[in-house]
Amino acid sequence: MNVLIARLKGKKVGLVVNQTSLLNNRHLVDTLLAANIHVIKVFAPEHGFRGQADAGQAIETTVDSLTSLPIVSLYGKHHKPNPNDLEGVETLVFDLQDVGVRFYTYISTLHYVMEACSELNIPLIVLDRPNPNGFYIDGPVLDTHYRSFVGMHPIPIVYGMTIGELSKMIQGEQWIRASNQLSLEVIPCLNYQRKFSCRLPVPPSPNLPNQRAILLYPSICLFEGTVVSLGRGTDFPFQIYGHPAFKSNFSFTPRSKPGAKYPPQEGKKCFGKDLSQMKITELLNNRKLNLTYLVDAYNQLNKRDSFFLASNFIDKLYGSSQLRHDLARNKPVQEIEASWKTELEQFKKKRKKYLLYPDF
Repeated sequence: MNVLIARLKGKKVGLVVNQTSLLNNRHLVDTLLAANIHVIKVFAPEHGFRGQADAGQAIETTVDSLTSLPIVSLYGKHHKPNPNDLEGVETLVFDLQDVGVRFYTYISTLHYVMEACSELNIPLIVLDRPNPNGFYIDGPVLDTHYRSFVGMHPIPIVYGMTIGELSKMIQGEQWIRASNQLSLEVIPCLNYQRKFSCRLPVPPSPNLPNQRAILLYPSICLFEGTVVSLGRGTDFPFQIYGHPAFKSNFSFTPRSKPGAKYPPQEGKKCFGKDLSQMKITELLNNRKLNLTYLVDAYNQLNKRDSFFLASNFIDKLYGSSQLRHDLARNKPVQEIEASWKTELEQFKKKRKKYLLYPDF
């Protein structure tokens, strides 16, 4: 903390923060204000400054009622801070808890913040945090033809890096414009060991309420590109999944609620699979994506043309159209996984240049 205070003394500071931006159970905004740091503006990612907005919900630019600081949303149609947003900011601090998965949008917000700072010559400080899925690497590397806000970089679904390490990779691989102009400093975690998972003190978003949901998220979030419910609108989001046409003794009914307005299959009784009792040790020991959930659901519904959403959102999540084609051809899970291996090994070699902590 002393290092950060020293960097910010006498500067007009902007903060990219949300409910996870805590230091000893105190929000970074309050900590810096108490240290007489001149914070002039807050920037908020998906789910908002307090982390209560639904996934995909538009967040309005507003004023924080507790500090009277202006809050600029970096979600919806406004992903990248513009010169007006950053007017007067002399240093920008980025502090968001990531979950180490390519389609989690906080790293897309990082991308645009880095690019804006490089173009406007504003120094950027990234406060690093542990990655709860940082103990393995798996999944297809994104085909950049399918680049979107849920996948901006040619990295696998699970990339085994902290957000600080990823920021160094984004700059080093020149994935942002004017990357060489960016003054980037990463303040590392103390005593971080990536070979272990970590239990986060604050849910990083409304529908990842606990460690089990965070560990399941890389494997089952692909259902977001299908007609299958992932339990949004229940007490167990990302820990159950189902559909009205499934055959199962387990059932749930999604309801609209804070953090899950108008969830998929709202008001319909869904039958499916309950993963909410899975042992954490089982998930930790797996150390790979599990596509069997998706493949089993695809085969069980037997409505292949309508299993995926008409938008083909699954392609953006997966990083290519290959998964849809593989499932249509009844390709076994092992063959699908084998198709990742060459690019995955290339990524692993490239990744090593940017690591701040011992590898697993």
